[in-house]
Amino acid sequence: MTPGNNGASTPEDDDPFGYLYADGQANGAQPPSGGYGYPNSVNRVRAVGTRQYGQQGGGPAAQIPQQQGTYGQPNPHYAAPETLPGGGAATTHSPQPSHGGGGRGRGPNTKGLLIGAIAVVAAVVIGIGVAMIGGDEDKGDGNQADASPTQGQTSEPSPSASESGKTEADLPEIEAKALRLEGGPVTASDIKGAKSDGGVYVAGFNKVGAKVVWTVSGIEKADTYRFYVRYGIPGVDANATVVVNGEAQTRPLNMENFGKQPEGDWEKGWQTTWANVNLTKGTNTIELVCNQGNQCNANLDQFWLTEEDGS
Repeated sequence: MTPGNNGASTPEDDDPFGYLYADGQANGAQPPSGGYGYPNSVNRVRAVGTRQYGQQGGGPAAQIPQQQGTYGQPNPHYAAPETLPGGGAATTHSPQPSHGGGGRGRGPNTKGLLIGAIAVVAAVVIGIGVAMIGGDEDKGDGNQADASPTQGQTSEPSPSASESGKTEADLPEIEAKALRLEGGPVTASDIKGAKSDGGVYVAGFNKVGAKVVWTVSGIEKADTYRFYVRYGIPGVDANATVVVNGEAQTRPLNMENFGKQPEGDWEKGWQTTWANVNLTKGTNTIELVCNQGNQCNANLDQFWLTEEDGS
């Protein structure tokens, strides 16, 4: 190539876009026939604003109609680009499932889980409450207060040996007609209310030296027991001395008018009292004696023994 005639002589003349500048045009730069200098490329260079949808490239710019009409209503002269030939393809959007709550996805069923947890807790609490109530009832069965009369007390009507829940395996008991009588007492049955067989009781005990003797056999162990006496009085207090295996107790057997019965009424005066006695294993002798200083105006009906706790 020769200078000035064959090819560009300056670096800017090598610019494929030199035809776009004034100095390039002055130097004779021409747009490339292949489009931007690339082989087989399509020449799409056009002035800004000359492209129209639905027309092939390079045509004259169509007049854009002025939009008219009421707001919110479609313009009859307007067509969406995707509906025109050569326009952009319509974009298809997959419908999103509606879950409510402003388009947010449904989370885990926390309400159901909460209800289930509450039900489990309630069941546990109920089970514990039932277990505690059952335990309290069991404790109550084993810790009932002793309803047996204490020494010097009585209950009315007075319990007999059979009424106290005794069985053949329980401690010994005896009725009036089986007692040994010494010093003047006798048996009688004219006053109603005695629990012994046939309504028999011991009378005539109201004299110094009067004595009833009970020989007790079958005591399995040496221990302290309760000696119960069912007696009848005419509405006035009485007492007597308890002698165990020949040893008199310092505290007399109290036969008070606990029922507050009217004086002189023997039939309504039947009551029960008891005293603690120390017995040895095997056979023992228990005596009830009217000694000097005792008030012995009482009839005697039944004697029986229980454990010290009254059972």
